[in-house]
Amino acid sequence: MGLFLLVYIFLSATLAGSFMVAALTAGMTTMQPVVWSSLAGFVVAIPIAWFVAKKIRENV
Repeated sequence: MGLFLLVYIFLSATLAGSFMVAALTAGMTTMQPVVWSSLAGFVVAIPIAWFVAKKIRENV
């Protein structure tokens, strides 16, 4: 669980920032699309962090 949380912290911040930049680049400069895109980054990071943590545990 600790490894998952560590991976999630870094991955969620990275994905949320990337999604936010993508929304701003697409011309969505109001608050709602920026917030929704960053929330989507946090949600998408959950299964990816679980998968990465699982693969790390298998190889250690």
